[in-house]
Amino acid sequence: MPPIRKRVEKPKNFKASLKQLFNYVKPYYLSIIITLLFGVLGTACMLAGPKIMELLTREIIKGSVIGGNFNFTKITLIAILILCVYLLSFLFSVMQNILMSKVNTKIAKKLRSDINTKISKLPLKYLDSKQTGDILSRITNDVDIVSNSLNQTLSTLITSVITVVGIIIILFATSWKLTLISLASLPISFGLSLIIIKLSQKYFMRQQNELGNINGYIEEIFSAHNIVKSYNYQPKANQKFSNINSSLYKCGKRSQFISGLIMPIMHFVGNLAYVFICVVGGSMALSNPLFIANILVVLQYVGSLNSSVSQLGSISGNIQSTIAAGERIFEFLNQPEQEDESNKQNLQTYSPNKIEFKNLSFGYSDDKIIIKNLNLEIFKGEKVAIVGPTGAGKTTIVNLLMRFYDAQQGDILIDDNSIYSFKREDIRSLFSMVLQDTWLFEGTIMENLKFSNPEVSDKEVFEACKACKIHHFILSQPNGYNTVLTENSFISGGQKQLLTIARAMISKSPMLILDEATSSVDTRTEVLIQNAMDKLTKDRTSFIIAHRLSTIKNANLILVLKDGMVIEHGTHEELMQQNGFYAELYNSQFSLQDSTLFLQE
Repeated sequence: MPPIRKRVEKPKNFKASLKQLFNYVKPYYLSIIITLLFGVLGTACMLAGPKIMELLTREIIKGSVIGGNFNFTKITLIAILILCVYLLSFLFSVMQNILMSKVNTKIAKKLRSDINTKISKLPLKYLDSKQTGDILSRITNDVDIVSNSLNQTLSTLITSVITVVGIIIILFATSWKLTLISLASLPISFGLSLIIIKLSQKYFMRQQNELGNINGYIEEIFSAHNIVKSYNYQPKANQKFSNINSSLYKCGKRSQFISGLIMPIMHFVGNLAYVFICVVGGSMALSNPLFIANILVVLQYVGSLNSSVSQLGSISGNIQSTIAAGERIFEFLNQPEQEDESNKQNLQTYSPNKIEFKNLSFGYSDDKIIIKNLNLEIFKGEKVAIVGPTGAGKTTIVNLLMRFYDAQQGDILIDDNSIYSFKREDIRSLFSMVLQDTWLFEGTIMENLKFSNPEVSDKEVFEACKACKIHHFILSQPNGYNTVLTENSFISGGQKQLLTIARAMISKSPMLILDEATSSVDTRTEVLIQNAMDKLTKDRTSFIIAHRLSTIKNANLILVLKDGMVIEHGTHEELMQQNGFYAELYNSQFSLQDSTLFLQE
């Protein structure tokens, strides 16, 4: 009988998911069939072992109990045959495991490759709607569950079914009376186990909930350990952890105690069956001593039968979790992809003379429009600053420029050509981006800097880093530009930001997007970067999103957004003279009295 399992996630559409999973492994059908054939042969040899052992036992009984002569030659040949049968069973099982492992690794590799390819084809709207951890879980945990379960479930299912059927046939051929006695114990074991499972299930469900609570609380406290310590919250945190831990302990104790009754009950019922088999079989052996061999064979097969039935019971949970994991994978793989752009014209890399937003309207959902009928012209080499309160649509304009999202209405024109007539990757090759959240991968500093332009010379890298005032810091590292950055590298947020700014400069793209690029640097470094940016962004069209308005005073054009519309535009001086919304925002940053107003905006 299967042991109690933790609550498994059930698939929403079992039949559809199972069908898709079978279709997915279709290329491996031949390998799976060969694998299962080895399993069948191995199981057949294993089942033959006790029956051949019966012949050996009969020969020994003839020579000892009945008083005949020992036929050592025959006994030796039977013993050798038994060894050969079990050796073949071992070899077949090894071959089965080797082939099945190869199939599983191929399936896992293909699943991960397909998911990785799918990610590049999905619209950003879908990826933004999902938690990063959820997508990673599909690539790692769900693929592992499908792969491992296929290995265990298919092999166990075939071997267990063959074992159960084969044993029942052999038992009836050996002694139908003893077979009925042994089979009578199975319904009793099943019935008692089902009762215990039903009683313990609610406690396992509570245990899983409490386990989730304690994991979430630990993650929350550890990730904010500096805040916890700074506010001396440790005693309260420890008390709350103790309460959750105690609740988990109570649920775990009850669930484990109740589920722990299954094996003793199974053993008790199984032992009762053994007692009845020995009593009935012993009485039958009084008139026929050779029947002792039948009793020994029945006892061996009954043990194997109980084990196989238990394995079949555990398979149901494995199948549920496998199909559920497969459903999550296929749900991801079946998502609508971005439109095919193979027929669109290629955009040769060049420096556009004009970008025009024409009657542009966009919302992340149809019922909430963020950008409303935007009309704007930006010319080559201009530094355009986009300012406004949170939620005004500043970053949304960047997302539309980069074609991370497509507008519901209107168009964006590059030299009078719609960006929707070109491939996305061609449009994105025109831009370099520096975001508020820095991103560096594990590798050398030089590899990170050359990420967007591997062909750039080291000299140009050095010049860009000097302009960003990060060159001296890099040289102070143990291996200079060859220093490997890892997750545990002691680099401040400002230094990471400087590296990403230098990386954007090195890319040599004709247009630059800076989304709060100086948010993580101090005031002195900010001034130095502004001077360097004025020099390095010459002849490059730049879009600068900023909350610190002091950083965009020298912009050629400042766009003031509010409620998805450009309500003011002009240079810093012009906007200050208008004494409108921009002037209010600017003055509030330098007035302690009005600082609260700016934060509320």
